[in-house]
Amino acid sequence: MKGGFAHSLFTVSGLTVLSRVGGFVRDFLTAIFLGAGPVADAFFVAQRLPNLFRSLFAEGAFSAAFVPLYTSENKRHGQEAAQRFAGNALMLLLGALIPFSVLIMAFMPYVVRLMAPGFEPGTEKYDLAVQFCTITFPYLILISVTALQTSVLNAHDRFAPGAAAPIAFNLVLIAGLLLAHVFGWHTGYTLAWAVSISGVIQCAWLALSCYRARLTLPFVQPYFDQAAKDLFHRIGPGAIGAGAAQINLLVSTVLASTLSTGAVSWLFYADRLNQLPLGIVGIAVATTLLPLLSRHIEAGEEDRARHHSSRAIEFCVLLGLPATLGLIILAEPIIGTLFQHGAFTASDTQKTAEALQAYALGVPAFLLVKVFASIFFARHDTKTPVKVAIKAMLVNVVFSIALLGLLQHVGIALANSLAVSVNALLLYRAIRQKKFPLAEPGLPLKIAKIAVSSALMGLIAYGLMGLLWSPASPLSHRIGILTLLIGVSGLSYFGALFMGGSLKDARLKEFFLKK
Repeated sequence: MKGGFAHSLFTVSGLTVLSRVGGFVRDFLTAIFLGAGPVADAFFVAQRLPNLFRSLFAEGAFSAAFVPLYTSENKRHGQEAAQRFAGNALMLLLGALIPFSVLIMAFMPYVVRLMAPGFEPGTEKYDLAVQFCTITFPYLILISVTALQTSVLNAHDRFAPGAAAPIAFNLVLIAGLLLAHVFGWHTGYTLAWAVSISGVIQCAWLALSCYRARLTLPFVQPYFDQAAKDLFHRIGPGAIGAGAAQINLLVSTVLASTLSTGAVSWLFYADRLNQLPLGIVGIAVATTLLPLLSRHIEAGEEDRARHHSSRAIEFCVLLGLPATLGLIILAEPIIGTLFQHGAFTASDTQKTAEALQAYALGVPAFLLVKVFASIFFARHDTKTPVKVAIKAMLVNVVFSIALLGLLQHVGIALANSLAVSVNALLLYRAIRQKKFPLAEPGLPLKIAKIAVSSALMGLIAYGLMGLLWSPASPLSHRIGILTLLIGVSGLSYFGALFMGGSLKDARLKEFFLKK
């Protein structure tokens, strides 16, 4: 593979960092112009609705089933046959999505009542949610086609176009926020339209990228050959698993809608920050690891599969553990500096920071789930991750309800972290039971060194925050202090890794040096 696993991983991670930076700017402006009021709650529900089905039709079930089959079709029958398979998959996908979207949009008032039962019909929040959801729902079709094109490019080790596409989403929404502010447009409606417009741009960008790579998906008459049957056979379990994951999000939204105004927004802003390590590391690992494992397993190269799985675990722990401690310790400074402006109050900062700390507990487990699930998907086993996901979903539902009265919105975030931890543990146990190659010798010692270095970083960050941080300081001072806290913490972490010998390891160096 051109550039190697580490090169591809950092290509995706680097572009994801740019996307997340754009996301922070977008959320910063959203917090200023919308805050955490009824319009914000309505928009966040509308933004979540198409994404509720996105992993079902796109990144989750469909991609997990599509990539190994596409790789196999290419290896056995050649590129032309693989492209016909991809074109047929596109037409079948559109055949399912278009009528589904029309149906959902026609019954949107009832859908919103299911998603956010706390939004009472006849109120401003409910009416806006119905209208915003109707505007944003076509995004599902567009982003699903984008995801399919991304999967084709990823199978050929072209990871950059798909990783860059989300940047367009953030840029379009940022432009919408600024235009609404300048021209006096309704901010909520402008953002809703911006979501769908960004889908058009992302889809067009991936179509152009496929054309340049000579991997354009052909428009064909849909047909059900053996490859298509295999695809839908494998999508079934994956769809159930993706559905379980989305039920977790739905439960969070439903329960948050029953709390005081602002709860949906607090959880949204906290989750956005929590998505930084999840996106930069987790999505990058899953994106690059699945095609690699599929090829090695198809070729019978189990040692190579073990090597890449082990490195992926090491990388997840390397960035996941310090990210967890950093988000927990610096939650209030981060939220206060980024969002406490305009309509976003000090109380909103405190509530959002509490949710972020609860979400952050699940970061390492979420990253490991991405690695473990890829091991099953690469072996055409979509059933095991599904069974595990359903069990984790039940854990999330039970604990979300149990903790709601005691911890309010924080209980929802904490239940999410507990559920993803159960998911990771059960997947690991299943891998051991099936005796799939997973880790190379020496990995436990490397993880222990990373844990010690992370703990040292956490102590330094906590001590410095106690000495330097004051929420009442002017914004310029807060920005400077937060930058100092993050900078010193990061240097202490990598310094501890170096002193402990971790950065001297040749394989770990590959994560930082392109070969």
